[in-house]
Amino acid sequence: MISVGFKTDRGMLRRSNEDSVFVVPKHQLYIVADGVGGHNSGEVASRMAVETIADYAMSNPPEDVKGDKALKAYFEECMVLANSRIYTEAQKPGRRYGMATTCVLLYIREDTAFVVNIGDSRCYLVRDGIMRQISQDHSVVMELVRSGVLSEEDAKTSPDRNQITRALGGEETAQPDFFSFRLYPADTVVLCSDGLYSEVEEDRIAQLCSRYKTMHRLTKQLVDEANKNGGKDNISVVCVRIS
Repeated sequence: MISVGFKTDRGMLRRSNEDSVFVVPKHQLYIVADGVGGHNSGEVASRMAVETIADYAMSNPPEDVKGDKALKAYFEECMVLANSRIYTEAQKPGRRYGMATTCVLLYIREDTAFVVNIGDSRCYLVRDGIMRQISQDHSVVMELVRSGVLSEEDAKTSPDRNQITRALGGEETAQPDFFSFRLYPADTVVLCSDGLYSEVEEDRIAQLCSRYKTMHRLTKQLVDEANKNGGKDNISVVCVRIS
């Protein structure tokens, strides 16, 4: 049994919401994308990403794909297709020039979660009150953290913390990461844009995941908390709990 909640909000300072969220319960597929680009073109890029992936999944159900290796290739193909469509549009002169988007995707098959990400939207697993990040940020500061040049604490306040190194539409080719892990009863998987984790500490997110039993209440509370703490960016959250 799986329960799901999702919410997206423009935050307290932004004039528009360039995040997109897509939930396809029939195929146990969940997506968060955070668009980048001026003149609201980020909104176009994030919407193109989730619509392309969702259309692909509904036309070619992931549950028909046999084996983890084939499933990885399947989702890489989804991302490549989305990247190609966004990149082509982003090369045209005009308001959409240079647009791109992050994307984090969760697919659940029986007791296994599969995660695909590009950019700095994240996937977390909360288990027994402890939260760990599954995805890896494709950003300037996190690459410095992984190389030992910068501490995680310094990364939180770095002026370069919003600079991503990979995105759908940013380059002619896409390089997503792929992760998988086993799920257990009471696990909560959180997908989110940086508007959440930039405003709400990870320990607090884990605490709220343990407190709220209903996923719709949980997602609302997470968004409310981010807004209370400043809401400087768009905020999108998908919470999936295994029971």
